[in-house]
Amino acid sequence: MLSYQHAYHAGGPADVHKHVALARLLAAMTAAPAPLRYMETHAGRGLYDLAGPETAKTREAAEGIAVADLSGEVLEGVLAEVRAGFGPDAYPGSPVIAAHMLRDRDEMRLMELHPAEHAALAELLPGGGVERRDGYEGVLAHTGGRGLVLVDPSYEVKTEYAEAGAFVRALVARWPEVVVLVWYPVLRAGRHAELLAELEPLGAVVDEVSFRLKGGAGMLGSGLAAVNLPEGVRLSGPSDLRIWTKKKGGATA
Repeated sequence: MLSYQHAYHAGGPADVHKHVALARLLAAMTAAPAPLRYMETHAGRGLYDLAGPETAKTREAAEGIAVADLSGEVLEGVLAEVRAGFGPDAYPGSPVIAAHMLRDRDEMRLMELHPAEHAALAELLPGGGVERRDGYEGVLAHTGGRGLVLVDPSYEVKTEYAEAGAFVRALVARWPEVVVLVWYPVLRAGRHAELLAELEPLGAVVDEVSFRLKGGAGMLGSGLAAVNLPEGVRLSGPSDLRIWTKKKGGATA
């Protein structure tokens, strides 16, 4: 949706869940010598100011990255590098995380249809393969080789769950070896079940974490579904990921 802007949700618990997994995947896939093609269907602006009015309005970052324990995570190092360059309130979106982790021989293509978000991303990552086009159509136009695709729509319209699932099935049919990471919100309406039903035949690995965003008035949790997940990569888990450990009490997931 062209009305959606991710700045209001940047650094929230769902972002942390998604970005921890993405950084793990990128680390694993760039460990192999062959070039990697990295693509996103809904890239956003790439970099966010957690001291800005958007995050002040929702306060999601205060319940996410502000209380996250990233000790030992790949994302911990990326976040430190980004803040060294852009200031202590900077938070990287997935395009910037990828830009910091990809090698010279790798390729990045980022799809973003929102005009303001596209303009900001293109300015931030000149030469970063930023395209203003429908994300699903754009990714399908660039298949082949070793690949990792992040599917991260806004889900503002209820049909987007089934549409995202149908896209992943079409993508894998055309590009069987591609690794796909799909993020989705866990809401009371439970519409993510439509997405998971589409991905089940592909053997997707599903990971969900629960949290009480905005005192239980917001999302109930965050979900990830991975197709062709590389061996040895875990999306998250209480044994090795402590992102929900509160600094001032609270439960862990």
